[in-house]
Amino acid sequence: MTFTLIKTTLALAALAALGGCASGVGGQPNIKPAWLGTITTGVYDGGNDDLLTAGLGKSGLAATAPLPVDPLNPSAAELRRIAIYNNYRAILDISAGGGYGTLYGPNVDAKGNVTTSEGKIAGTEYIAYSDDGSGRQNVTMMVQVPASFNPASPCIVTGTSSGSRGIYGAIGSSGEWGLKNGCAVAYTDKGTGSGMHDLQNNTVHLQNGLRADAVAAGTASNFTANLTQAERMAFNAVTPNRFAVKHAHSQQNSEKDWGRYTLQAVEFAYFVLNERYGAPAREGGGRLRTLNPSNTIVIASSVSNGAGAALAAAEQDTQGLISGVAVGEPQVQLVPDARLSVRRGNSTLAGTGKSLYDYTTLANLLQPCAALASPGTNVFNTINPVIAASRCSALKASGMVAGNTTAEQASSAMATLVLAGWQPEGNDLQASHYSFATLPVALTYANAYGRAGVQDNLCGYSFAATAPAGSPAANLPVPAPAGPLATSFGTGNGVPPTAGVNIVNNNSLGGPMLDAVSVSAGNVQDYNSAGALCLRDLATANTPDALRVRQGIQEVLRTANLQGKPALIVHGRSDTLIPVAFTSRPYFGLNKMVEGRSSKLSYIEVTNAQHFDAFLGFPGYGQRLVPLHRYFIQAMDMMYAHLKTGAPLPGSQVVRTVPRGLAGSTPNPITPANVPPIKLEAAAADRITFAGNVVTVAD
Repeated sequence: MTFTLIKTTLALAALAALGGCASGVGGQPNIKPAWLGTITTGVYDGGNDDLLTAGLGKSGLAATAPLPVDPLNPSAAELRRIAIYNNYRAILDISAGGGYGTLYGPNVDAKGNVTTSEGKIAGTEYIAYSDDGSGRQNVTMMVQVPASFNPASPCIVTGTSSGSRGIYGAIGSSGEWGLKNGCAVAYTDKGTGSGMHDLQNNTVHLQNGLRADAVAAGTASNFTANLTQAERMAFNAVTPNRFAVKHAHSQQNSEKDWGRYTLQAVEFAYFVLNERYGAPAREGGGRLRTLNPSNTIVIASSVSNGAGAALAAAEQDTQGLISGVAVGEPQVQLVPDARLSVRRGNSTLAGTGKSLYDYTTLANLLQPCAALASPGTNVFNTINPVIAASRCSALKASGMVAGNTTAEQASSAMATLVLAGWQPEGNDLQASHYSFATLPVALTYANAYGRAGVQDNLCGYSFAATAPAGSPAANLPVPAPAGPLATSFGTGNGVPPTAGVNIVNNNSLGGPMLDAVSVSAGNVQDYNSAGALCLRDLATANTPDALRVRQGIQEVLRTANLQGKPALIVHGRSDTLIPVAFTSRPYFGLNKMVEGRSSKLSYIEVTNAQHFDAFLGFPGYGQRLVPLHRYFIQAMDMMYAHLKTGAPLPGSQVVRTVPRGLAGSTPNPITPANVPPIKLEAAAADRITFAGNVVTVAD
């Protein structure tokens, strides 16, 4: 009997149970998990408010950002709307020419049809904390159940947040796909999320995004720094106006538990679904677990960090909760295995890739200098060439680049990145990625892996609001403006700079200053080379701090053993934040090594695609690159069809897309010809293969 027939048969049994038969499938009582706190419920009619767009609809998501009536006192509903707006747009390109409204978006239905609908989805939203009883974890969990959910054909999709985002971080990726397909969506912020502790004023976020006094909030706080009152006051006296941020400063290295939290989100979904649809228990009241893994399709999904969490959950799944996996651009780190190698053309990399912290701190050092290697072709380059030239000089003095001129040093920096494993297709993106992402990621994970507290000021960095350029206190730490802080749950992404809170170099010559313009020894501006070298040393040196960081990295390594679950990974070849050579390619190979013939993983690598679809609206991006989201949707469709009907999954392959190009100075509107579909069986020249512990990627 096929998996599909088994599901169908058991679904019929579930229906019988719903009709009052408490015997057979689903006979266990529906018990609330011990780790799950108080559940808050919201019902949305799909008109004034809804699950997917917070009442904004397709048009509102593409319009200007919603604002609270009172900017200093937003309501929880207003914060939710702002959060959904910003998190949706953080994942997708919202320009019409880029595919919004035609290839994807709320108005594009589950079958890919473009409709005139605003795409609002009615349903119920359940939110609660997962905690170990201490009140210090408080991982936010959320389940959205669309009104279209059918208990006779039940499905659940996971939506673990990407990046360090809050609970709505996956709303535009797996959240939207699940809701459109009538599935319950099981979200978690995975212990990162919207936790900003204003140490000067001692205020924190609550679960619903409102700000509150930390003492009054107590264990209801999303995150409160682990400081006594005396320690906080002493810290403020030396470094006033600073912030502790949950992902960086929780001292829990939450990444080690991202898989567990994703599995808990699925358990939360089962609990609320059975409270609604489970058969009544014959004795003692309550409900039975009518819906369970034997009759429910569960797809572990999401993108970026959320995708890595989905893979971790599938590896750690001991209860058979997950049916299949479909993810995009996963941030995943692997146990070392020197037997594996990955080959593309004339390039071969041995082993199972690099850790996130290793490659991010290398990029953080080299990218400002490498940005000068081809200034005419860099995409959206905001790097100051004079400051970047000083970084090149600092790298030369440290022996990290060669050359006697800035141009030679810049070429050396770029060549080092390519030799390390970045794909040449991403060279022109290095500059913009440094401007927007690299240092925030390196600094956040240095603290997280090393379990550093805010008081440690690791490598001389801290987080604070800074005065605007041109003001009397230009670029110096100042009290955070009340407005941005009040709405930070909705506007923040969990990694400063965000919501008006910036990265500060405490060691700047003359006193703490905004890091990007801080002054190094010798009275030069070089993007704080000393801080970048310190972060790099935590990956390579043997100091106590470095050993703690590397121990934290060991705690997050994955095995690539998906226990035979069917899985699809899609990843852009030009990804410059989470390069394919360090993540998806070796994950595919290690999975084949550990699972052998039991492996059901296919890897899809997409040309002309990179990590941030939201960047496609930036100058230089749109004409060169296509949305990876198009392939994420297709992977989800294929996995669902496979689990529901037994449809075949595609073989591993390179999908060759066509850049849009320019019409004058504007990118051409995207068409299906720019984004050809994943093929069930790729041509020989496009296949990705595994044999003899070697992954061979079509060039």
